[in-house]
Amino acid sequence: MNGLLAAARALRAAAPHRLPGTLHTVLRTGYAAEAADLLLADYGLTALLSVPPDGRGTPQPRSVPLHGSAPGRAFGAQEPFVEELDGGSVLVHLPVTVRGDRLGVLSVTLPGTQLDEVRLAELAELAQLLGHEVVVAERDTDVYRQARRTDRLTLAAEMQWQLLPARSCAADEYALGAQLEPAYDVFGDNFDWAASADRLTVCVTDGMGQGIEASLLTGLGVNALRNARRAALPVADQAALADQAIHAHYRGEAHLAVLLAEIELSTGRMRVVDAGSPHLLLVRDRTLTRIALDAQLPLGMFEETDYTAQEFRLLPGDRLLFVSDGVHAVASPDGELYGEHALARAVTSAALLPAADVPGAVLRELTGHRGRPEPDDDALVVCLDWFGRRPGSPSGDPGTDPSPGDGHSTVPSPSSGPQRHDADEE
Repeated sequence: MNGLLAAARALRAAAPHRLPGTLHTVLRTGYAAEAADLLLADYGLTALLSVPPDGRGTPQPRSVPLHGSAPGRAFGAQEPFVEELDGGSVLVHLPVTVRGDRLGVLSVTLPGTQLDEVRLAELAELAQLLGHEVVVAERDTDVYRQARRTDRLTLAAEMQWQLLPARSCAADEYALGAQLEPAYDVFGDNFDWAASADRLTVCVTDGMGQGIEASLLTGLGVNALRNARRAALPVADQAALADQAIHAHYRGEAHLAVLLAEIELSTGRMRVVDAGSPHLLLVRDRTLTRIALDAQLPLGMFEETDYTAQEFRLLPGDRLLFVSDGVHAVASPDGELYGEHALARAVTSAALLPAADVPGAVLRELTGHRGRPEPDDDALVVCLDWFGRRPGSPSGDPGTDPSPGDGHSTVPSPSSGPQRHDADEE
């Protein structure tokens, strides 16, 4: 414990760009570590990339595949993974995660004699401390954002990533995961979420157009929605105010498709505004359905459009998926839309995966369905697993259960609903 306290003090005192180097010094002094390497997941969630210990960058940073590698196993399972090396040393891979957001992996080499259960638990906690410090340090340095790139981001993609929250998060009541592709050249899709003591808000947006124009439109819409949300307005009013902001600027020449949901954490009551093309799917009791929503106008089409929210009730074990039209509307070479049958199969296959891994699994299946690696549009999937409040918490009126939309059949899944799993699914 004294080692952890010393490490925490050292990390807080370190320059923002020197966290990996400072941690290596702490590990060498307090844990006899021979080497330490911080690996961050890239934007496309395909590789783990090393962060230079001095923050100056290296010509060829170390890159490890996210799938099929020892560090990737620790990342996917969210548990330490230990490799035995020649000479009696061990290589310990530790997930670096902050409130459910999977940042990367800390790999530490040390003598095998220095590793026991207590020491392993300390190292795992130290990796979490490092993650918190990285999140804080990103306010003052570009080192960690630069380290996440396998390629250069377009300016539009840079703008979009600055709008996004974490790619995953978790609380007692829920777990969230999201993925946006193509990661390095996006068109206008975006996701956002925010939680308070009593509610969770999740939003998926799709701005018309491409490149900078789409990013500017999405940026205006997302910030207008945030401004209304932070004023504690109901979701219908949030959509109405964002609609006014977009129309005031574009005068109906551009619009933003939005799927906006607010969930009461104590009851599972969900209020949804459907203003455009994203779809909302529900997995309940091993059955997948599309939730029937009243389609309303995308934001910005007309002046002072009124929006209404529909109410549903989530039950513990439910899984929700928000999918953009760049997912459900993608056609295969023979013309079949992904949302007709293939999407249901992909969701079913991912039934045992945690929420953070589901979007990637669905998007990998989308690539095969499309028949070519390069998409024509953004593809965005957000997965929400609902656990609900613990027994004994106050609950309200059950409201209306989500119901399937017209023309969508139910599909059985191999589990009884989403659960938390720590095992590596790769």
